[in-house]
Amino acid sequence: MQPKQRSGFGYFFFGLELAFAPDIRRFVILPLLANIILVGGALYFLFDHLGVWIDQWMQQLPDFLSWLSYLLWPLLVITILATFSYFFSTLANFIAAPFNGLLAEKVEIKLTQSKPNDDGVLDVIKDIPRVMSREWRKLVYVVPKALGLFILMLIPALGQTIGPIAWFIFTAWTLAIQYCDYPFDNHKIDFHAMRNDLKQKQGKAYGFGIIVSVLTTIPIVNLFVVPVAVCGATAMWVAEFQHQHKTK
Repeated sequence: MQPKQRSGFGYFFFGLELAFAPDIRRFVILPLLANIILVGGALYFLFDHLGVWIDQWMQQLPDFLSWLSYLLWPLLVITILATFSYFFSTLANFIAAPFNGLLAEKVEIKLTQSKPNDDGVLDVIKDIPRVMSREWRKLVYVVPKALGLFILMLIPALGQTIGPIAWFIFTAWTLAIQYCDYPFDNHKIDFHAMRNDLKQKQGKAYGFGIIVSVLTTIPIVNLFVVPVAVCGATAMWVAEFQHQHKTK
């Protein structure tokens, strides 16, 4: 089942196939539960307040740009959905990082018939602080940029027009980083090197991030995105990047 090279979209849908494979399904359960609890709860809160937030935002639009309301309304809905889903998916991934790493390892074993490393159970437990530190490293990379975009979207007219588009592009990139990082980290490849590798194949990285970003805005569907994305990103690692690094 060695993956062939695919588009970014193709890797995600191959990940869906992998997630349902009999020898992978049991490793999907814990990441899935973390996502259902956190993202499901967040979406319940969101839909209870979404209409009020949209109305308040649209009232800030200058009169001379009122004709843009029909275009901006769906963009704002998508942006708010993507922001909430991204934030709580990130939180779920932070909590479930060791389980996502384990899922990525099992998928890689299935695809290559070899383990990313020779760590035993005790080694995996000892490695949890390093894994959590890696999650913090992702947050340090993402948060300042996210805050900058949030401030941009508060600017009347200009920010409200281009902000949602910029946020969507940014979200696609950071989601590609989020999920591709699990197989890279299993090989102890540092965060900077991982980002440089993804920049070399931005088309595939953005394609993968875009489909993940879109699906995280769809209620119910977004509850199942995390394990599928981990599987798809691992397939991308094996097909696109593994040959560039010596396994440890």
